[in-house]
Amino acid sequence: MTEEVENTAAPSDEDLAEGTLISHLVELRNRLLKMLAATLTVFVVLLPWRGDIFTMVARPLMEVLPEGKMIATDVASTFLTPVKMAFFAALFIAMPIVLYQIWAFVAPGLYRKEKRFAFPLLASSIALFYLGIAFAYYVVFPLIFKFFVGEAPELVEAQTDIAKFLDFIITIVFAFGLAFEVPIATVLIVWTGLTSPQKLSGARPYVFLGAFVIGMFLTPPDVISQTLLAVPIYILFELGIVMSKVFTIRKDEPEEEEVVAD
Repeated sequence: MTEEVENTAAPSDEDLAEGTLISHLVELRNRLLKMLAATLTVFVVLLPWRGDIFTMVARPLMEVLPEGKMIATDVASTFLTPVKMAFFAALFIAMPIVLYQIWAFVAPGLYRKEKRFAFPLLASSIALFYLGIAFAYYVVFPLIFKFFVGEAPELVEAQTDIAKFLDFIITIVFAFGLAFEVPIATVLIVWTGLTSPQKLSGARPYVFLGAFVIGMFLTPPDVISQTLLAVPIYILFELGIVMSKVFTIRKDEPEEEEVVAD
């Protein structure tokens, strides 16, 4: 009889914690698999057009090169580099799904009021990420490529290896894509109570200096690309202060009481 009572006893807190941890790990694995599946699906679709994708991305550089062409110093790079380009393009295209899976994993731990603000922040982060990529492609690339090629000595012919070109632009694109997330990061910092919009406003000189330091680390060692990254970071920081004030006001609004049926 005693053994039956022990067998039917309620599970301990350690068992519940272990079960919760395992369930979270399983959900995290499923979310990661969905991110990978979305990226690979888009990658397979883009793979037949890998050459066209590479040509489109490389157009800002090809327009300023003397011969209008790049070179390949590695035998396999003529195949591998366009494939890598197609993969990164697939990752950029699938980014909304990736960010949504991250949000869906975090959402169950949020309060109802926080969930209302999470989706607008998610949509804003996606839009800002693509805006950063567009800014890098249409503004930064033409300026820095023209500068680099134009600064070549008279006896030096500018020829760029396609593999090194890919590494360069991926660094620039990711740097600008992440840098344009500054408003979202600012709102989240204020939202968590770590600081306030008023304190952030007083830190403008430090943020301005920090933007150039970040530009120095995230971009190649030239003044143009560093400035082109630092200035948008500071402008986006100002936008983040405005957004944080709006979201803070909305967060402080009292929720309507729910009507519970008897």
